[in-house]
Amino acid sequence: MIINGKNIAAKIKTQVKNEVEELKKQGITPGLAVILIGEDPASKIYVNNKKKACEETGIYSEEYFLPKSTSQKDLINLIKKLNSNNSINGILTQLPLPNHIDEHEIANYIDPQKDVDVFNPSNIGKIMTGDAKLLPCTPAGIIEILDHEKISVDGKNCVVIGRSNIVGKPIALLLLQKNGTVTICHSKTKNLKEICQMADIIISAVGKPCFVTKDMIKKETVVIDVGINRKSDGTICGDVDFENVAPLTSYITPVPGGVGPMTIAMLMKNTLIATKLQNNI
Repeated sequence: MIINGKNIAAKIKTQVKNEVEELKKQGITPGLAVILIGEDPASKIYVNNKKKACEETGIYSEEYFLPKSTSQKDLINLIKKLNSNNSINGILTQLPLPNHIDEHEIANYIDPQKDVDVFNPSNIGKIMTGDAKLLPCTPAGIIEILDHEKISVDGKNCVVIGRSNIVGKPIALLLLQKNGTVTICHSKTKNLKEICQMADIIISAVGKPCFVTKDMIKKETVVIDVGINRKSDGTICGDVDFENVAPLTSYITPVPGGVGPMTIAMLMKNTLIATKLQNNI
């Protein structure tokens, strides 16, 4: 079965919209601030998509487009101003940041209750202990997909390909919390093919076109493709050789239209959750 991430994301955004309308009746309007530094075309598209999602869900949004030359000090000062702005409940800085800005340092300055991208170390620590109220958007979107399709993780062999702080590590922790037996694979992993062949669920977030091939998959595997890659002909593809892998799977996410829409939907949900936390709701 090909999982339709767009449909699942639309349901989540509808739920968020309904809750936002209820909050507005109490005089509370959730607000999201997005900061983009530089002129990266892909990042501009992401920011515009986030703005559109805010409009769909009734969330107030502010966008800050700063030149690439913006200093780390100036960015920190903007974040401090947004931290103290009561009309803003969520703050995110669009990655990647220019080389002269330390993204880890920036994450430290975002108020943990407004950290809707979940990069602040205190929020990351809560994922480890299972106490997190806010979850990283893409991993949370993957869990929503599995729950929506009633795909049980309990006792399953789960292989995560990629160990990034944004996807690989947090999704591994979330699968572990759902009682999956989790293996994280990366560029130094030996026998990757054999490890994947034992998997009931494979989540690939490695950023290499068609990296996961049919000889790595056993029948009825669930395959979640997080990769967004551009081929030489300009077309978008995932980490998975979809055409050849899909027939072997029980469930698979396409690219585009799979995990991607879920990430933005979960950002809207995180902004709603952050608003409730800040208002003791």
